[in-house]
Amino acid sequence: MSGLILDNLHKSFGPEKVLDGVSLAVEEGQLAVLLGPSGCGKSTILRLVAGLEEPDAGRIFLGGQDLAGLAPKQRDVAMVFQSYALYPHLDVFGNLAFPLRMARQPKAEIQRKVSEAARMLGIEKLLAKKPGQLSGGQRQRVAIGRAIVRSPRLFLFDEPLSNLDAQLRGEMRLELAALHRKLGTTMVYVTHDQTEALTLGQVIAVLHQGRVQQVGGPREIYQRPVNRFVAGFLGFPPMNFFEGSLQDGRFVCPAPAFSLPVAGVAPGPAVLGIRPEELTPGEGPLRGRLELVERVGGQSVLHLRSGEARFTATAPADFSAQAGAELSLDPAAARPHLFREDQRIN
Repeated sequence: MSGLILDNLHKSFGPEKVLDGVSLAVEEGQLAVLLGPSGCGKSTILRLVAGLEEPDAGRIFLGGQDLAGLAPKQRDVAMVFQSYALYPHLDVFGNLAFPLRMARQPKAEIQRKVSEAARMLGIEKLLAKKPGQLSGGQRQRVAIGRAIVRSPRLFLFDEPLSNLDAQLRGEMRLELAALHRKLGTTMVYVTHDQTEALTLGQVIAVLHQGRVQQVGGPREIYQRPVNRFVAGFLGFPPMNFFEGSLQDGRFVCPAPAFSLPVAGVAPGPAVLGIRPEELTPGEGPLRGRLELVERVGGQSVLHLRSGEARFTATAPADFSAQAGAELSLDPAAARPHLFREDQRIN
């Protein structure tokens, strides 16, 4: 494999262990997303790959080459930061040309590469402006363009869209996906935003507490999460979890009281996960009192309670029941996710 390989990476800062045996293989030309909550180690991985930090143990290979001991400028890696990191005293052309000038490339080659990157990103008319005259989206395009002109073997994106508003984030996601298709270069993209991960990632690595929890395609990770953390982290609203037991081929939940047929799973304590979009009001054994209705775009998110248990369901945007109403839901059509000791068992 000639892409990026992380082999059993460990990293601590003082007493805090940030990475605990991270291994990951990214194929050449693939767009891989590192997804996880703040503090899970995803940005540290990028810094290790870029050579800005050194691992305590483990190895990193890029294109079959061991990167150990190589300075950042020797790694042929371009990194795009969350903060843009543009030079305020240089115009857009100067910012794009800076890494090429540092590499002492000919003026004609610099002009060609800058013009090509600017055209690709739609910023040709901004070349004479300073960063302070640009919007957030324009600055992010310049930061990406400065990476593109280097034609690296690997692009690293460290939450590049987090400073943008929701509409711009959506537009930039589409542009980044199109950019990857045009360039065909290996990319590793870090985010805590599941929408970005599911939209951009050809492969997603979910991290938690310095460890890789699951690696797979967007559909696989969403439909078959390997453990309860991944199941709860992906999805909005988050997955519902009901504690109960497996007995006589059924999952039995005492509160709220309902049961479902489940085949091929050993009896014993278990947790059932059901995504809210697979629960809708109607006739069924799962009952709850409506506490709140959230209007979210084209759907309503229903927050329900049964005794001490809380769970969520969804309904059409015009759902009209009021808080306090008793609702019945049928979980029989839902795709069941069963967990024992936090690991998937079905």
